[in-house]
Amino acid sequence: MIPSGEIRALLTDLESDRVERTISTTNTDKFGQVICAFANDLPNNRKPGYLFLGVNDDGSIHSIDVTDELLKNVAAIRTDGNIQPQPSMVVEKISFPEGDIVAVEVQPHVFPPVRYKGRVWVRVGPRKGIASEADERVLMEKRNSNVLTFDATPYFNATLDDLDLNLFRYHYLPKTMPEEELINDKRDVKYQLSSLGFYDTRYDCPTNAGVLLFAKNLRRLFPGAYIQYVRYKGTSRAGEILMEHEFKENLCVSLQELDTFIKTTIINRRPIPVSALREESVIDYPYWATRELLMNAICHRDYSSNGPIQFYQYDDRIEILNHGGLYGRATIENFPNVNDYRNLVVAEAMKVLGFVNRQSRGVIRVQEDLMRNENGAPQYDFSYGTAVLVVEHKSAIPDRLIASAIEQGLIESESDIKPSKMGENDDEHIQKPSKMRENDEANGQNAQKYTQMSQSGGKNTQRPAFPTITIKNVFDQICQQPQIKQAQMADNLGVDDSTIERATVWLKENGYINKEHSKVKGVWQLIK
Repeated sequence: MIPSGEIRALLTDLESDRVERTISTTNTDKFGQVICAFANDLPNNRKPGYLFLGVNDDGSIHSIDVTDELLKNVAAIRTDGNIQPQPSMVVEKISFPEGDIVAVEVQPHVFPPVRYKGRVWVRVGPRKGIASEADERVLMEKRNSNVLTFDATPYFNATLDDLDLNLFRYHYLPKTMPEEELINDKRDVKYQLSSLGFYDTRYDCPTNAGVLLFAKNLRRLFPGAYIQYVRYKGTSRAGEILMEHEFKENLCVSLQELDTFIKTTIINRRPIPVSALREESVIDYPYWATRELLMNAICHRDYSSNGPIQFYQYDDRIEILNHGGLYGRATIENFPNVNDYRNLVVAEAMKVLGFVNRQSRGVIRVQEDLMRNENGAPQYDFSYGTAVLVVEHKSAIPDRLIASAIEQGLIESESDIKPSKMGENDDEHIQKPSKMRENDEANGQNAQKYTQMSQSGGKNTQRPAFPTITIKNVFDQICQQPQIKQAQMADNLGVDDSTIERATVWLKENGYINKEHSKVKGVWQLIK
């Protein structure tokens, strides 16, 4: 609401297309018509209109008893169903020395015409009346010119204080322009946000995209804007819940959290023995394809829905249920060759952050990635109408690895390699059959001798053989670069930090590296 000094000026000025004065407190029908006319803003002032209760026609104060009930009754005009679409308005008690009044501030609607009890009311100067056919045509033209994607429309109930401006300034903005331009950019943060579609300077409030990307408390402003992950035991929701998590921060934070979560929790590398001395990893769900499916759900979802994105994992598949069906030019018949964007500003922001490519090849690349990893093609279910379900199946063990294991005598048939179980140690994902154990015992002595001599210059140090190819690779990295950090080894080998930690503990306990390795000096000490 504007300051009381400016309100005083409006009271004493002539009644205009932005001001209506009345001493009545009960004529709600008149109030509704005035609010409707201000919301339509036929003169295109692009400024709020004001209805003052308790003011005479000449602008003098006609003091009224402003109670909570009166304020609630006036505010209820917006939501009682008679005004469609609902306008943005504020009702406030204003006190002057002469007495109290009620001020109603009404913002011009983005999508006119606005109707009160089915009729379009407009205001030209001090006159209020029902819109003519020509008036309605003008309002429809305004509506068409203001048609924006949902994420580009202003969020009237949010302010600049609702946004994490540090996140915008120091995380997002540097990704949008060269450093020298950023240094010379002295604009107010509102205009920086506005230039990227995150703030509406006309209404002085963030856009929906600005709230989604940078809100301090996103769930308060968009209750359904989060991702719900649940890991079920078995193949249906009837199974026990093994893990659950909600990604409920703004998108700038949640996208990064989700990316890390997929890397560390979802992809799950399964070591498959292909010889007595070598393993190959099979990935349950390829990182890029899984991430792309989730990013598509975030980018294309209908954020007016209060339901979250459902990211559910079972023993044999992942299901992603996203609110919002196919949009724009995309139809069941032309999907995935034709794409369209429900949230253009969010899509551009996700491209800036590096999470989508905006080249309309994401779905096709997902199919290629999953087929390469033996997951099979993803399944899309559009029968929900207002939602889309995507199913990503768990990968099968490649035929070439099974054939190699059979050829090496490690297994007798494909059925000897059993699927991994949730919660088992990474090194025990493949349950060895009796034939494999017998073969290990027969080859164990030679394998141990080969490993010991290859790592000790031909000397037999009586150290046990490496139990997995991962531990051997970690030791090779340490030999080549004694000052290497665990995080660097994890990046080089494509595994998580905990796997590297387990490997170094095993190397210490079995006499390959010194237990007294100094973290201060930062050099691994090999035992000769």
